[in-house]
Amino acid sequence: MTAQVTVGLDGSNESLAAARWAATQAVLREVPLRLMHVEEWPNTPDVPLAYARALDERTERLMRDVTERARKDHPDLEVVTEHARGRAAEELTAAANEADLTVLGSRGLGGVRGFLVGSVSLAVVGAARQPVVLVRAKDERAGPGDGIVVGVDIYHPCEALLAFSFSEAARKGTPLRFLHSWTLPASYGYAAIMDPGIGEELGSHLLGGLDDLLEPWRKRYAGVEVEAKPVVGSPAYQLVDASQTAQLVIVGRRSRNVPLGTHLGHVAHAVIHHSPAPVAVVPLT
Repeated sequence: MTAQVTVGLDGSNESLAAARWAATQAVLREVPLRLMHVEEWPNTPDVPLAYARALDERTERLMRDVTERARKDHPDLEVVTEHARGRAAEELTAAANEADLTVLGSRGLGGVRGFLVGSVSLAVVGAARQPVVLVRAKDERAGPGDGIVVGVDIYHPCEALLAFSFSEAARKGTPLRFLHSWTLPASYGYAAIMDPGIGEELGSHLLGGLDDLLEPWRKRYAGVEVEAKPVVGSPAYQLVDASQTAQLVIVGRRSRNVPLGTHLGHVAHAVIHHSPAPVAVVPLT
């Protein structure tokens, strides 16, 4: 793995926003920024020379403009460029596996134009072995936002998620807000209605479990402000709701063996499509 932040570029407003966001992350990490453009060639052996030249010129102009913008905003930032040809999802996933962090543009729900903002970005997020962040152009934030929101499941291993979350908060000097969503088991039936204290007792138990999970990380990152909260309701709904004022939302992705390629859980999928804030997806074991 190479110490760098990689960003995928296709010329869309979303990918340009991703490049600006990625440049800031590279500065915080004190690593180079790698600008990568993947040219997906038509499925034909005969590509007209004029067409090929036009594509090359457009790509060179895009790389030059983004490089100049990054160096203007961050004079000490090292910027490297790469122009690849092939399948965008495969090339970007391979690049993501080599980087500390990869950043891609995202239109969220309903986007149809740009190869980095639909099936390709989802494919990279679902397959990469390193964290990937999706950034939306219209909601790119200049301000600090309301801290970093992290969705956590206390019943499954999530060391990689916690490590990424705390290190990001420490770099940015930003508070962390951990959410563990839960619902009262159906087996409780009318008992929960007759005795609301049952839900309060379970909530207190979950808060204790969440605090126990975070305690070693709080000690390691003593300067990071941390809030831990179990919330009642759908995890997807709670995280999307919290994302409306967040600087960054972080979710985990577990590896799943499915017949057709990689798979994102419904929570990560919902947050990616509906969060106005950048969304970081961290692969878990």
